[in-house]
Amino acid sequence: MNDMNEVKKSVSDKPNNYVWIGLKKTSVDKWQWSSGDPVLYLNWANGQPDGRDECAVMKNGQWHDVSCSNRQTFICNNTNTGLVFVNQQKNWRDAQSYCRQNHIDLVSVRNQNENQQLQKFINDNNISGDVWIGLFRDSWQWSDQSNSSFRYWRSGEPNNAGVDNCAAITSNDALRDWNDVPCYTQLPFVCHEDKLILIKEKMTWSEALRYCRQNHVDLVSVHSEEIQRRVMNVVKQASTEVVWLGLHNYCSMNMWLWLSGEIVCYQNWAPGNGTTPEDCRLEKRKGAVQSGGDQRWISLPESHKLNFICSRNEE
Repeated sequence: MNDMNEVKKSVSDKPNNYVWIGLKKTSVDKWQWSSGDPVLYLNWANGQPDGRDECAVMKNGQWHDVSCSNRQTFICNNTNTGLVFVNQQKNWRDAQSYCRQNHIDLVSVRNQNENQQLQKFINDNNISGDVWIGLFRDSWQWSDQSNSSFRYWRSGEPNNAGVDNCAAITSNDALRDWNDVPCYTQLPFVCHEDKLILIKEKMTWSEALRYCRQNHVDLVSVHSEEIQRRVMNVVKQASTEVVWLGLHNYCSMNMWLWLSGEIVCYQNWAPGNGTTPEDCRLEKRKGAVQSGGDQRWISLPESHKLNFICSRNEE
């Protein structure tokens, strides 16, 4: 939604009804979690999915595919409270929007343990009938091949009418939500350039710094949660388990600083990193971000050879 809010600013007050975005329908129909998690664990009931419907419910501990226009109660994820049952009848897309606005997202079930936890939650709360989970399938894919399952369709869309195989923003509407439109339509469009770039070469921190300054602007400084989200988007493609950031330890005062000279205010350290005094008698310590897991920051000797992230602008 943060990306969508940025796009809304760029398409405001355009005279055209629609503006192209990079979402297109393909011939590949795949199941995915609303949260963007890959579907690695499956728990379909016998005979399911039966090939017709595109959203999933939990029923007696197993999954069933049903029409997304059905009205069901649903379960959201919340960072603080865990699972949240919402006793309101909504279609799948409206349930997804409710969870995203009030909690995090519709619940994901990524393994057998989470499936058992979800069923226990349903039993403990005496929840009867089918409940929406965050599993859906569609054949829409982003042109940059990213796995994002974020959707912002207008109510009733996509209606898959005829050859409406490309997505556009409704620029003459305050919501700026999406519609499916024939791809041959002549429309203005929004381009995207990442402010960050992942370099898949393996270099020491000093070599990475030199490379970024010669070819781009600098090693990335992560001053805010927003920049951390951008880092998380690009770091997933790394070939090393951790990736250099523009973060270094000022040894004599045991302070962590960004290359911009700013003290680290926003923090995203992995446990045991960044908070205890560093032993830098043998080698200076630099900051890196994990390419998998929770993508937290860790402290490493600067001689490690890693991928790294450069910034492309002066922000």
